[in-house]
Amino acid sequence: MLTPQMTKPQINHCYSPRLFFLPNSRSACKLERTQLLYQSYCLRKNRGLTSIRCMAGEMKGAIVQGTSKPTESTKLKAILTVRASTVERLLDNLSPTQVLDNLQDLLGRSLLLELISSELDPESGSEKKTISAYARKVSQDGGETKYESSFTVPNNFGEIGGVFVTNVYHNEIFLQDLILQNDKTGAAATTISCNSWIQPKSVSPDKRVFFTTKSYLPDQTPSGLKSLRNHELELKRGDGKGERKSTDRIYDYDTYNDLGDPDSEGRARPILGGTKVFPYPRRCRTGRPQSKKDPKSETRSSTFYVPRDEDFSKVKQLQFSTTTLTSVLQAALPSAQSFVIDTKSGFPNFNEITVLYNEGFQIPKVDGIGFFQTLIPRIYDAIQDVSDKILRFDVPEMLERDRFSWLRDEEFARQTLAGINPYAIQLVKELPMKSKLDPAIYGAAQSAITTDIIEKEINGIMTAEEAVHHKRLFVVDYHDLLLPYVHKVRALEGTTLYGSRSLFFLTDEGILKPIAIELTRPPSPTAPEWRHVFVPSSDSTGSWLWKLAKAQVCAHDSGHHELISHWLRTHCSVEPYIIATHRQLSEMHPIYRLLHRHFRYTMKINAFARQALISAGGIIESSFSPLKYSMELSSVAYDQTWRFDLEALPADLIRRGMAVEDPTAEHGLKLVIDDYPFANDGLLIWSAIKKWVQEYISHYYPDSAQIKSDTELQAWWHEVRTRGHADKKDEPWWPTLDTQESLTQTLTTIIWVASAHHAAVNFGQYDYAGFFPNRPTIARINIPTEDMTTDQLKNFLQKPEDTLLDSFPTQIQATVVMAVLNLLSTHSSDEEYLGGQAAGLTWLNDPVMKAAYDRFYARLKEIEGIIDARNLDPKSRNRSGAGMVPYKLMKPFSDAGVTGMGIPNSISI
Repeated sequence: MLTPQMTKPQINHCYSPRLFFLPNSRSACKLERTQLLYQSYCLRKNRGLTSIRCMAGEMKGAIVQGTSKPTESTKLKAILTVRASTVERLLDNLSPTQVLDNLQDLLGRSLLLELISSELDPESGSEKKTISAYARKVSQDGGETKYESSFTVPNNFGEIGGVFVTNVYHNEIFLQDLILQNDKTGAAATTISCNSWIQPKSVSPDKRVFFTTKSYLPDQTPSGLKSLRNHELELKRGDGKGERKSTDRIYDYDTYNDLGDPDSEGRARPILGGTKVFPYPRRCRTGRPQSKKDPKSETRSSTFYVPRDEDFSKVKQLQFSTTTLTSVLQAALPSAQSFVIDTKSGFPNFNEITVLYNEGFQIPKVDGIGFFQTLIPRIYDAIQDVSDKILRFDVPEMLERDRFSWLRDEEFARQTLAGINPYAIQLVKELPMKSKLDPAIYGAAQSAITTDIIEKEINGIMTAEEAVHHKRLFVVDYHDLLLPYVHKVRALEGTTLYGSRSLFFLTDEGILKPIAIELTRPPSPTAPEWRHVFVPSSDSTGSWLWKLAKAQVCAHDSGHHELISHWLRTHCSVEPYIIATHRQLSEMHPIYRLLHRHFRYTMKINAFARQALISAGGIIESSFSPLKYSMELSSVAYDQTWRFDLEALPADLIRRGMAVEDPTAEHGLKLVIDDYPFANDGLLIWSAIKKWVQEYISHYYPDSAQIKSDTELQAWWHEVRTRGHADKKDEPWWPTLDTQESLTQTLTTIIWVASAHHAAVNFGQYDYAGFFPNRPTIARINIPTEDMTTDQLKNFLQKPEDTLLDSFPTQIQATVVMAVLNLLSTHSSDEEYLGGQAAGLTWLNDPVMKAAYDRFYARLKEIEGIIDARNLDPKSRNRSGAGMVPYKLMKPFSDAGVTGMGIPNSISI
């Protein structure tokens, strides 16, 4: 337990013989005196007199607790760095509270610091009394403000283990760090990395504690810090009650019970998580009121709580501002649907699509429409001296390099290996391919892609069985995932769906050739099963039908990419790791310090997603083929395919048959397709991360017994399994943390998913899907040959291009998605990259760990060069060639903007 001396404000003594009382802001007369004093200060400052004296004596800031003065002591200076923008707000005006804050700032009484000893008092056995001092502002330069304070520390105080900070301002501040140095020599004595918002004591009476950069396992915690270590964790866990406030630092769990809005017509959605029907990872609890119509659902609000330190920085907010994003994701659809265009209208021809990048799209003059104007500043141009407004998109790299590449079968196949969804393709292990669904409900289990079709399409160079044996057949299989939803989706307006399989053959040149696409509509009470196999064709009708079949499966792949490879496997699955880390690992724990930087901004971007991307009526539901069933599908995928142990890149490749274990090969794996850019480069990154984590773990856990006995670590991993991923808590595949290897593998997997996996599926989105015919998010009409009696077939035969355009997204669907993908593909200027330098790297103060991290950084720079060389190698035909977008997504570093490269530490967008 904390002692009274540590939890209650200390009495601060002034060295002046006279007392100076701060005015009470609630008293009008005292406030007037305060204003007069502030004005007097300003006058004195203009005359060059900058000190404030209290009657006859000068106010001092430093206070040493205790009654006896030690015979020997050390004078320390504390230098604090505060994010300047928060302080600037305090000086913007002279409102009553601002006047008080200004005066406190001038008197040096705005931030109270209390040094904490790592030792217990040998006489009482309790925590030693803290040593206190007020910090005074000494300078302001650009983006930061410096504060200083002085301490007289008795030599028997013991090693400083941390500091209490009390914010006496009326506004929150962001404290970046605190450095204690010898006042005489200037040598740094202690560094305390903070990087945290501190609320005023009027808002949060608890003192904020920050520990030094020394890391301790629980049983190594200095005696003077043990109770503080536990108390800080208790504060962050909260009590699970009430609605969270924006200023809170509480981390807790809840189901996805806020995606729908049962109280609004047509907006009810099933709760994801907590049931066998829809299992799901957990999100951060907000505690909002229950829905009136469905008490298990939570009401929605204009803001979604995240713990205060999970919010965006000012720089990030400028790039991803609330107003901009809200305009894109919320105002877009209702505004456009009401005024801009017919929402059912597609593009009349391909020229109108290219106009989006060349001349731009003219926005109709309608009062009250701010949708396109506020999409993204970079893509919106106001023509000078002209009243018309133009929406113009940047040209995606794929289109800029080769505007016809999207039509080619080779590019269609190449993107399964080097595009933005390289997690879908898998080896065909047997023929015929078979469904696991109930044939009595969903039709024939055996695929319609026969051996005869396969052998014809590969020109008889080998039998189909030989192709399987020699690992030459690959498939992107969405048959079983989508088939149960076909009739549900088709009952909705403006979309269609099939179960699909896309089959590819690996040529002697090492590139994939698409040879068949199977589309299936399951039987229903009113119609029999329909399925058809489409193949590349040289005749006109067959060639157009092949294009239409590719458009259907590209829409399926877009949905799988966004909902599963991207959202589910990175954003959604990582949030429970973040919550458990803050609840169970102390900030002085070495594993907390290893993982924390890989969680930056993730909870905030996930809250934005729940607010407008994946919610009922949001962008996903409005623009992707499954529409309102989109999030249900991600739950089905979580249930059927998600396993923590298979989220590691090597295990994922082996599961999909894309690699086999080979102890003699680099990374211990041999790829089935030698030129698989994502896997080739990804394994380099995976191995570099694992090497760094191995060295880190070996340093802090030289003995595996320490891993087993680490109470915080074991509680963390238990909570990840039993609360964060509670619907899978009893699965046998969860690893046990009992050895250096098991801990290394677990942490490497988490870091990989949060960094490189996310980068692979995110930062190429605009380059490949910014030209939506390459990756349409929705297929709006059926294949014309499904019903031979409709006018659709007649229209197709007369003008097949119109049928393809009608299959593509509408104008509003396409432009909204393009705007969002542009935003999501953008690196902000404050991005922190894997292996890079950033504030708060506590291990840099440890020579052993600093050397290991330097090796990690050097290896990543080496990998960057390897990737550049691979992209120039003409033998690498899946990443190098005329008009081809080189594979850069695993290059670790990047400039700001849409670059198609760079691996941030975390899921930050």
